Amino acid sequence: MEHTENSNKCNSKSTTAKICPNNNNNNNNNHYIAFGFHHNTNNNQYHETYPPLLPLPPLLPPLQLPFPQNHNFRSRTHLHKPSFNQNHPFLATPSDFKIQQISASKVLQRQNDVSKQKYGRRVRAAATTTESVVVARRPDSGGVEGPVISLLANHFLVQFDPSQRIFHYDVEISPHPSKDIARLIKKKLVEDHSVMLSGALPVYDGGRTIYSPIEFQNNKIEFYISLPIPSSGSNKSGEIVKLQKEGQQIKLFRVNIKLISKFDGKELNSYLNKEGDDGGSPLPQEYLHALDVVLRESPTEKCISAGRSFYSSCMGGQKDIGGGAVALRGFFQSLRPTQQGLALNVDFSVTAFHESIGVITYLEKRLDFLHDISHRKTRGLTNEEKKEVEKALKNIRVFVCHRETVQRYRIYSLTEEVTENLCFQDRDGKILRIVSYFKDHYNYDILYRNLPCLQISRSKPCYLPMELCMICEGQKFLGKLSDDQTARILKMGCQRPRERKAIIDRVVTGLVGPTSGNHASDFKLQISKEMTQLYGRILQPPKLKLGDRGQVRNLIPSRHDRQWNFLDSHVFESTRVERWALMSFGGTSDQKSHVPKFINQLCQRCEQLGIFLNKNTVLNPQFEPLHLLNNVKNLESKLNKLHRASFNNLQLVICVMERKHKGYADLKRIAETSIGIVTQCCLYPNLGKISSQFLANLALKINAKVGGCTVALYNSLPSQIPRLFKHDGPVIFMGADVTHPHPLDDFSPSVAAVVGSVNWPAANKYVSRMRSQTHRQEIIQDLSAMVGEIIDDFYEELLKLPERIIFFRDGVSETQFLKVLKEELQAIRLACSRFPGYKPPITFVVVQKRHHTRLFPCELDPSTTKNTLFNENILPGTVVDTVITHPSEFDFYLCSHWGVKGTSRPIHYHVLWDENQFTSDELQKLVYNLCYTFVRCTKPISLVPPVYYAHLAAYRGRLYLERSDLSTLTRSSNISRAAPPKTTPLPKLTENIKRLMFYC
Repeated sequence: MEHTENSNKCNSKSTTAKICPNNNNNNNNNHYIAFGFHHNTNNNQYHETYPPLLPLPPLLPPLQLPFPQNHNFRSRTHLHKPSFNQNHPFLATPSDFKIQQISASKVLQRQNDVSKQKYGRRVRAAATTTESVVVARRPDSGGVEGPVISLLANHFLVQFDPSQRIFHYDVEISPHPSKDIARLIKKKLVEDHSVMLSGALPVYDGGRTIYSPIEFQNNKIEFYISLPIPSSGSNKSGEIVKLQKEGQQIKLFRVNIKLISKFDGKELNSYLNKEGDDGGSPLPQEYLHALDVVLRESPTEKCISAGRSFYSSCMGGQKDIGGGAVALRGFFQSLRPTQQGLALNVDFSVTAFHESIGVITYLEKRLDFLHDISHRKTRGLTNEEKKEVEKALKNIRVFVCHRETVQRYRIYSLTEEVTENLCFQDRDGKILRIVSYFKDHYNYDILYRNLPCLQISRSKPCYLPMELCMICEGQKFLGKLSDDQTARILKMGCQRPRERKAIIDRVVTGLVGPTSGNHASDFKLQISKEMTQLYGRILQPPKLKLGDRGQVRNLIPSRHDRQWNFLDSHVFESTRVERWALMSFGGTSDQKSHVPKFINQLCQRCEQLGIFLNKNTVLNPQFEPLHLLNNVKNLESKLNKLHRASFNNLQLVICVMERKHKGYADLKRIAETSIGIVTQCCLYPNLGKISSQFLANLALKINAKVGGCTVALYNSLPSQIPRLFKHDGPVIFMGADVTHPHPLDDFSPSVAAVVGSVNWPAANKYVSRMRSQTHRQEIIQDLSAMVGEIIDDFYEELLKLPERIIFFRDGVSETQFLKVLKEELQAIRLACSRFPGYKPPITFVVVQKRHHTRLFPCELDPSTTKNTLFNENILPGTVVDTVITHPSEFDFYLCSHWGVKGTSRPIHYHVLWDENQFTSDELQKLVYNLCYTFVRCTKPISLVPPVYYAHLAAYRGRLYLERSDLSTLTRSSNISRAAPPKTTPLPKLTENIKRLMFYC
């Protein structure tokens, strides 16, 4: 959603659309202000002093279809440098581009020579101060293990002229316009003052920056740009200059432009070519940012922009996903430095927007309790309902429909009084009722008089009746989507690889994509319209260790999806659940009748897997109404009763629910922090027709939660990486994640979680620690304490301290790499310093899953046509560490899972610090093998288990706060991001729970 608008200026003229009580200011308050990056950006298109009654302008210019009717969608690949390089010898071609041309035979030869390889450059010695931290460099030229395959990546090579100078100008526009108007001003500036701009076609970032490929005539220029504005009334003198032109009123903007800097691309070219690389030269961000703005200029003019993505109805139209939201298709684009040079990452994208409908209709769709409000116009709102309505509408932009105007308003809150009782004071001091005002001035009878009005100013009372307001188009839906809405969004974005590749190719060559327009050529940029072809490798699956009636059984997952089953075998380490109970919440009589059969079948399935689940519960199944989940006190009493029935030694409670319920959060919090019991929830619909797979999934989760494990690696980690790992030298694997509240929540704490393995060499059991912390704080504030506690647990289990720490960190963007590394590496070291002389080598790896790099099988590779399966998603174990990876830092893409739906997304692993001095092969193999040890399923998962467990633990911590957050929201709706309240601490886990994988 766009930043907060400055719509606080109130005008009580009879023609205005909003009502501003007690506003006796005769000035219209328009003034010149700097136009730049502010959190409170003014998105009002025109100032309110202009009378209404002109038609609304379109939100966006008409869009041309990006794909010609006769477009040929042939798959295109390239094994050589693009042909345009021959016509443009000045274009930068990084020396590492030769990697793209390497033949498979050379890669195989490199595999044969692996014994001759040294372990490569290492990171600098561990520093004692944070100032000297430098991100780890790549230790070698890439891994060599596994058969080589040809792939395509959705990266498009961008070649630039390093000698091309770019001129950075600061632009100040006054009066301060909205972003849409600012772009119109820039467009008119280029059209009307081309000579002063030296005939350049500059690009604009929407804020205070203009980049030009040519220097303007003067370093400091002032322009006056006139735009037609809708107005029919007289103007007050001395505030805004208006000119009459052909019967139409004109608004005048003053534009000041001054030169800030000049720079070229030589530093960026050196960085990409790794010339004089000493391991510490920073990325030349200024030139890279300028090129990024150039490539975004054309899509920004033609599409709705949201973050780094662009959306347009011409890419397939919008789709109603219910709840007052629609989904739009679009594309993501980002300019990235890679081993082949600069590359434009382009991907297909789908996201939700607010539907552009009347506010009343919107509320009918959005909130179930208002589904019939249009038929009950006299209906009012309870206090709780009013809070839900305010939560749904806050920060949404609207325009009025009782008169024609381009003015937009942002909703801040609802009025305390209903419309019927609202009054305001006009300029003459006369008190007017809202209802009477609209009848007298607009001949309109307000129908929904028992609803509050919209408050559209943060500081002044400015009111708009709901029924006269429409939701503005193009606003991203930032609230939490329902399960149904999420499912519809996922279905729209679920494209098989061949379909996704075709869409991306059409975007790149289309009329709204990054290659449309003339801006790139003006800055001497050439963008390949063919995906990057490269070589990857397929890592072989590890041999696994299962149980077989007390014996060890080995298994190599040989299916194409690397999935295995437990036919004739057991879980590797089983548990005995002697004391357990079942609680039912809701359900029909018919559903409840399935419970005895469910218990019997679950016990049998557990027995088949080698898990003992007592057929007799400590009490008969307890059948409770669903609304018990709404009553925290009674729910805790019922759970305590079950616990006492087992002499305070209850191992497990299975909870069967009629449907998903918000009381699930209370259930987990009470069980795990107050009483100390493990719970396993399931839904009644799954009990109607019980499948063996459903029972097996429940059994595996129960086994893990009470202390067992599903599978282990047959060849232990010390035998796989003997150079680093020893049987008598235990290693700890840790994972960390921070989960933040949803975007519209301005005050709830973030929750950080850290997990760590406590068994060696199996490394498949993890303990967890969770903490709440400052709202949206990404750095883990209590990391040192959490790591220290986990190391204590590790020592208690093994009577040894870990000799090496492998730390996987989730949820860090590239802009935060150095900050997170400096602070969190120091926190880990501080935790270790509690033990005298203890300084284990640390490897710190960032795990990124929310990126847009996709890998596709190359159709030119004969091996991909043998089976239609392999013409779809890439195989599990596919790893890429050349061409599209960082020019010099230690990173790789690994797809460790089989994509059942849509297109597989590989995980990006970026090593920030490596005192253990892994080679590429060692770390890639380690991560891939760990992906087979996840306790909840019988297949490799998409990301390394420590991170997955940390994510689950952080989500559990969020649940502990969820109910209190809901109550706090109703009391603190006016709290701003600038001053979040004091963080509410998480309740502490009971001693017996904190040692278990209860969060699985």
